[in-house]
Amino acid sequence: MDDELRKALAAGDAAAAGRVVDLHGPAMFRVAHRLLGSRHDAEDVVAEVFASMVRGRERLAFVSDVKAYLFASLRHAAGRAIRKRRQQAATGLDAANWPARASSGGSGGLSGAGWGGEGSGDSEEAERLWAMVGRLPEEQRDVLVLKIQGELSFKEIGVIFGISANTAASRYRYALEKLQRMAERHE
Repeated sequence: MDDELRKALAAGDAAAAGRVVDLHGPAMFRVAHRLLGSRHDAEDVVAEVFASMVRGRERLAFVSDVKAYLFASLRHAAGRAIRKRRQQAATGLDAANWPARASSGGSGGLSGAGWGGEGSGDSEEAERLWAMVGRLPEEQRDVLVLKIQGELSFKEIGVIFGISANTAASRYRYALEKLQRMAERHE
């Protein structure tokens, strides 16, 4: 994102906000959908992130990488949504929606969605793959989802997690290696 767009956004330019939504919204939705396993929850979380961006637009003047800032915000919002879901399940509230996702073996309900874009959720292979992704350690799973669904660079992922780009790349590589081993055990 160029500096002019960031400055316009920080100044409250509605057209700039629309351009940011158009530019990053689709990838953010894909990441949220993979993390949450629900189209509705993903839409809510992405809307929450963009609303927060607009409300706190003055902070953007001090942000060097708006894309990384948005995806970090998305990761935190998705985490809050998952914790809320777990609390509701533990108290019996909204239990009808949570157990199917939670029992699929994946933290965050990844197994109910396909690897690719919309419409690929029907593939048994994609569902099996996402079930395996859901069993990865959280730090590896999140890097994998941000890299594949968010199309973020390792540098951008590093900014989100507060780690080096090399560490992000290592977590991605470890995730792929674990997925490979899981796939070999199930064949």
